Amino acid sequence: MKIDQIYTGCLAQGAYYIESQGQVAIIDPLREVQPYIDKAEQNNAQIKYIFETHFHADFVSGHVTLAEKTGASIIFGPTASPSFKAHIAKDDEVFQLGDLTITALHTPGHTMESTTYLLKDKNGKDYAIFSGDTLFLGDVGRPDLAQKAAHMTQEQLAGLLYDSLRTKIMPLADEVIVYPAHGAGSACGKNLSKETVGTIGDQKATNYALRANMTKEEFVQEVTNGLLPPPAYFPMNVKMNKEGYQNVENIIKEAQAYDPKTFELIANDTDALILDVRHQDDFAKGHIPKSIFIGLDGGFAPWVGALILDYKQPILLVTQEGRENETITRLARVGYDNTIGYLKGGFDAWKKAGYEYDTVTTVEATALEQKMKDNVPVFDVRKPGEYASEHVLDVPSTPLDFLNEHLAEFPKEENFYVHCAGGYRSMIAASILKARGYHNVIDVKGGYAAIKNTGIKRTAYVCPSTL
Repeated sequence: MKIDQIYTGCLAQGAYYIESQGQVAIIDPLREVQPYIDKAEQNNAQIKYIFETHFHADFVSGHVTLAEKTGASIIFGPTASPSFKAHIAKDDEVFQLGDLTITALHTPGHTMESTTYLLKDKNGKDYAIFSGDTLFLGDVGRPDLAQKAAHMTQEQLAGLLYDSLRTKIMPLADEVIVYPAHGAGSACGKNLSKETVGTIGDQKATNYALRANMTKEEFVQEVTNGLLPPPAYFPMNVKMNKEGYQNVENIIKEAQAYDPKTFELIANDTDALILDVRHQDDFAKGHIPKSIFIGLDGGFAPWVGALILDYKQPILLVTQEGRENETITRLARVGYDNTIGYLKGGFDAWKKAGYEYDTVTTVEATALEQKMKDNVPVFDVRKPGEYASEHVLDVPSTPLDFLNEHLAEFPKEENFYVHCAGGYRSMIAASILKARGYHNVIDVKGGYAAIKNTGIKRTAYVCPSTL
């Protein structure tokens, strides 16, 4: 028996490769599927099943392409109704994989079709569950994402989730391994652990949602309390996962490399968004006017999904040389398939051609400390939970996720400062503000982590789990 967790940090997502006796099952694959095919071929194995725990909202899964390339069967849980050929499993249906078995446990609540897959070893002993978004380490899946599709309230879905956990998962032995679909950083839950593998016993002992004496009413209240609005791209990803999509390899082939002159002409003719994915320090030193920064080496895909509201938006890329295809692939992971091209030679080619470029003013936190004596405007673009935990005194919360709703709060005549936790998100905010004409924005390097090392007055720290 071979189990590999293939974890993608940008999406905080875990896909799984299970192999036995030359047969392979893939659970919740990413959209780019060649790595799974290559792994199976290297092991002289054949992909037999593609198990989907549910219709994912936070990324486009690779099930359709992987099935086309391998002939493997796509398996969904009860009540799923995809537009393509798939096997809809019955509750407790068993699938043979070499000398292992995988049992579909219908666990509705996060979504109606949500299914946990129970892996049993060659002796028939329960070994592990692949819990999708039903059970995370430290949390459970949010019950509000499917409420419109299910014609149910989030409270009703939470009630179903309570029953699923207590009838299908909690009765399993403590030593059974838990392999969830997500870890910390995912928007599919509230307080996910940084760990990506655990056990049923650990979760019974530490996960607030699995308390033995917890009533359904308490569960519903705690699970639904404090839910932030889901990212805007979630419904579109669900639709693609239900209805199908084109092969990401074709999207890469269609994207063109443009010299600076052509790049500018295409941008003007198509109203394309210029997306700069280099490091924030490079963007600050120089970038194409009105381009938006979302760095590839941060939480790239989720921030693209949260901030680019039109998934059909034509996109032109400015990348570090050699990372063009990677960027196109990672955009496609969350359903942004309209990358029409990229700047050949990167930003250096733009500068060498003599084209105009813009910069972002940045300052150290120590410089901000001096400026704050003059009551300069400062804005915190971290998430509400981070802000509630601790923040600079008298500085308002203007979360990056909802920056457009706060535009009227930013002054146009005087310099103002923005910060996040470490500098990545504040540069995204600065790029958006500059694109909207706020050229008096100044980014605080190092963010709140650097601010904590100064004498700037801050609120007392409150543990996020108590909020």
